[in-house]
Amino acid sequence: MGSQEVTDWQGKHVTVAGLGVSGIPAARVLHGLGALVTVVNDGDDERARAQAADLEALGVTVRLGDGATLPEGTELIVTAPGWQPDKPLFTAAAAAGVPVWGDVELAWRLRELDGRKPAPWLAVTGTNGKTTTVQMLASILKAAGLRTAAVGNIGVSLLDAVLGEQEYDVLAVELSSYQLHWAPSLRAHSGAVLNLAPDHLDWHGSMEAYAADKGRIYEGNRVACVYNVADKATEDLVRAADVEEGCRAVGFTLGAPGPSQLGVVDGILVDRAFVENRQKNAQELAEVSDVTPPAPHNIANALAAAALARAYGVPPRAVRDGLRDFTPDAHRIAHVADVDEVAYVDDSKATNTHAAEASLAAYESIVWIAGGLAKGATFDELVARSAKRLRGVVLIGADRALIREALTRHAPQVPVVDLDRTDTGAMLAAVREAGRLAEPGDTVLLAPACASMDMFANYNKRGDAFAEAVRELGA
Repeated sequence: MGSQEVTDWQGKHVTVAGLGVSGIPAARVLHGLGALVTVVNDGDDERARAQAADLEALGVTVRLGDGATLPEGTELIVTAPGWQPDKPLFTAAAAAGVPVWGDVELAWRLRELDGRKPAPWLAVTGTNGKTTTVQMLASILKAAGLRTAAVGNIGVSLLDAVLGEQEYDVLAVELSSYQLHWAPSLRAHSGAVLNLAPDHLDWHGSMEAYAADKGRIYEGNRVACVYNVADKATEDLVRAADVEEGCRAVGFTLGAPGPSQLGVVDGILVDRAFVENRQKNAQELAEVSDVTPPAPHNIANALAAAALARAYGVPPRAVRDGLRDFTPDAHRIAHVADVDEVAYVDDSKATNTHAAEASLAAYESIVWIAGGLAKGATFDELVARSAKRLRGVVLIGADRALIREALTRHAPQVPVVDLDRTDTGAMLAAVREAGRLAEPGDTVLLAPACASMDMFANYNKRGDAFAEAVRELGA
């Protein structure tokens, strides 16, 4: 089913793999276009049955509890991004010559439906910082007077953005490695890979495969491929990409920028990429103090967002105004309170070692609350790089022993409290222990470097528990 057939969906047998935030909109859209839609789903719980009943009322066929079998007559599979490529469903599809698209691919193919004038995509991926960068980018674009939205992996359906009644000038699109894996036709106006660190390797199979999927964001870029000067792997992906004639590599750096880069000079965010005579000239965009919070990794996010906005032609003033208007989501280096001259900071979103290292680098003297589900991660590098900042450590969660072992090897002088409990009340105990270890001027930092599901429903609930414990401490 190639792109030339996309306009004719009537009677096409399409299988949608997975209910949920991408599967349900895909099934509804395809059914509305006249396709014969069958949804397959591994789960058969109460929520899935309710979702199935809604779709079946429309005339969509739903098979619960069997996501492995390819329905007879299937001409195309549209999959939820999280479904692993080695699932039997996809093996059967490959054997039958049936193409597999993700929801992003479907949105890309449908963006010109009914003669629509599609909005260009400014696309962002990376191991960490994607959501913040995309939100910053959308804020900058809005400050320039453009109709835009932050969409994609951020939780806003691309299908809704592409096919809804609201018309956009340009879209700020967050894309995960999963989504990019299933989006072979995507061609963004400009794209950015913020950073690369081992993550989701159980899904991709190897670091090389993970990096290659991230690198798909650069394929066919028209104006700029934005990369991280401090992360050579991102630049390597630019070099490997097949882009349109005239597309440029644009770097961002926390140091002084060279030509074709954005960077920082004396507390000023500076553009030497989208200016005339970039060998000699530079354009001031904003001050470091315009970025909230002004932690190093968040300045990098702001520079990447600025690079994509400038690639689209946004004026410097809009970069400054957009960054000033931006407020980060909860649980991303969020200052909760000061208690007895100690700052308490919630970065529950730091669910892997790369994110936790960036968070730890933002403070000088830290009592670190860490632990949870390690997802196969190792902690030696993180601890070795952060040891000099640690006043003390409080460990919680199922895989805390892995962090404790790394601390024993690389920071044996740092006092460690190992809380041998995984109930949700452990957070209050952790905050109390951290407060006991901290001295005036220190920061108690929740940056777990682990997933939350051993103790909490998600990282939001973990962060909420931390904030509640801090409030109780200060009461």
